[in-house]
Amino acid sequence: MSDTIAVFNPSTEEQIAEVPHADQATVDAAVARARETFESGVWRRLPAAHRAEVLFRAAEIIKRRTEELAEIEARDNGMNAIAAQQIIKVANEMLIYYAGWVGKIHGESANLVSDGLLGHFEEYHTFTQLEPVGVVGLIIPWNGPFFIAMLKVAPALAAGCSAVLKPAEETPLSALKLEEIFREAGLPDGVLNVITGHGETTGAALTAHPDVDKIAFTGSTEVGRLIVKASAGNLKRLTLELGGKSPLIMFDDANLDKAIMGAGMGLLAGSGQNCSCTSRIYVQRKIYHQVVEGLAAFAQMLPMGGYEDPTSVLGPLISEKQRTRVHDIVTEGVARGAEVITGGKPLDRRGYFYEATIIANTTPDMRLIKEEIFGPVGSVIPFDDEEEAIAAANDTHYGLAGAIWTENLSRAHRVANALRGGQIWVNSALAADPSMPICGHKQSGWGGERGKKGLEAYFNTKSVYIGLT
Repeated sequence: MSDTIAVFNPSTEEQIAEVPHADQATVDAAVARARETFESGVWRRLPAAHRAEVLFRAAEIIKRRTEELAEIEARDNGMNAIAAQQIIKVANEMLIYYAGWVGKIHGESANLVSDGLLGHFEEYHTFTQLEPVGVVGLIIPWNGPFFIAMLKVAPALAAGCSAVLKPAEETPLSALKLEEIFREAGLPDGVLNVITGHGETTGAALTAHPDVDKIAFTGSTEVGRLIVKASAGNLKRLTLELGGKSPLIMFDDANLDKAIMGAGMGLLAGSGQNCSCTSRIYVQRKIYHQVVEGLAAFAQMLPMGGYEDPTSVLGPLISEKQRTRVHDIVTEGVARGAEVITGGKPLDRRGYFYEATIIANTTPDMRLIKEEIFGPVGSVIPFDDEEEAIAAANDTHYGLAGAIWTENLSRAHRVANALRGGQIWVNSALAADPSMPICGHKQSGWGGERGKKGLEAYFNTKSVYIGLT
């Protein structure tokens, strides 16, 4: 395998950079640097106020360099300039949120009386303390790379861990800037180490490394299974945010103007390259045809283009390989009776563009319904009653997210309780906040990210008993 990896702009197909392919020795060296800094305490033993100051300073640097970072992200990922600037903004909000936690990390204490081993009561003063888990490997995908990197880097550093970050080989450029930014902010050398390489080699070496205490991974369920196996050697702690095939249920009392637009954005944000995108759209039969027509019109009106096109809304897919996979799933569905209402083919232009696609007449056994497509393709399915919709929505091995559109408050609560997913939106699309956790259910992941839960994932808990009698 080559010692370097070519990086391409998906909207132009032009090579824009070349990065190293980290071999086993490079991974070993990065892990050793992280281990040395963790054991020496050069970061984790600093006063909380000092560590928070470094993180807040990094946030100021990112804010100052937003335009530069957004251009890197846009060229690397293919997204338009507005979307890239938003990615940098929300990533920085994540960093600020976790920087604010640094001085608020405490255990609990209690005075306890319990039956002693010698048959009389014994008194204890007890307390728990939270200790950083150690050296963590952070592995991120190619969709929204700067944000997902920060989703892991910020809580890991806030907890006092040392880290090795491996971005996807398709989109490594903005992650490489993170190491530079944190160093400028005052993070000691070796606390954050960024390495580039292929997942099946560099990522696998990091995952299986015996001196890595935890892996946090965002990506496919298939790769998640491999990470579970690779972590068995030293029983690494794992946080896994995996695939999704998220349902949207639209009832006939929904505000259709808002619901159709919300369903369209929930499907097509990032050209569907979002594991939470609601690509199975269940619509009550009374409004089914109206919604299908509305979604098709919405899909048709969104201009496509890369970062260099300020009018674009939908960008390209990440690679020719991914575009081919998306088209194969659509073509297979059509061959089995599915109907393409709009879209359904690659664009005849430079770049890895695929038309925004709305499909009807699917069956539950089609790949269109069963598999995560990771492209701008959604299927619209009619239903008659609430129970039918819930059963269909839950008929998947994924459980990442879901959406409900209804004006009936009781129904909204009832259906939200019934859906098996880590986050549920009611009359909204893809809402997110740093304080709100996302936790995959079923095969959509282990553990959670964002919020206090995301921070706790980077700690071990120790209980201490002090005898008083």
